[in-house]
Amino acid sequence: MSERKREMFRDEKQGKIAGVCAGLAQYFGWELWVVRIIAVTALIFATKLTAVAYIVAWVVIEKKPKGSTIGGNIREETKVERTRDGRTIEIKTKVWESGKPPKMALVDLHDEFSSMEGTLRAMERYVTSAEFRIKNEINRL
Repeated sequence: MSERKREMFRDEKQGKIAGVCAGLAQYFGWELWVVRIIAVTALIFATKLTAVAYIVAWVVIEKKPKGSTIGGNIREETKVERTRDGRTIEIKTKVWESGKPPKMALVDLHDEFSSMEGTLRAMERYVTSAEFRIKNEINRL
């Protein structure tokens, strides 16, 4: 298996000040609000150190190229679900990871099982029908 090269970029589009927290969230695959809470907490308890680290990150980390998917939040530890229409969706395994919320995953699973139940009912209807019995008797001859 080839190892993907992960790069960190500042995402000013999703960021509030310089996009540092947004870039960190994308790099680690976490929810943006969790990274912001950590940053604010660090700012409260270690004001000078956090301020210096944030400014250094602002200067050192490059901006995310426009239209780039590099630095996305695809993680190998994240569960991936395939929908009926063939799309793949990331499922959160922990609350701070980015991806599809559990409620949406359950809604999609409910839809999937409802579809399968309809197919199963149609099969049961055919197997218990007189047409199936007649075809079965003809095949036995």
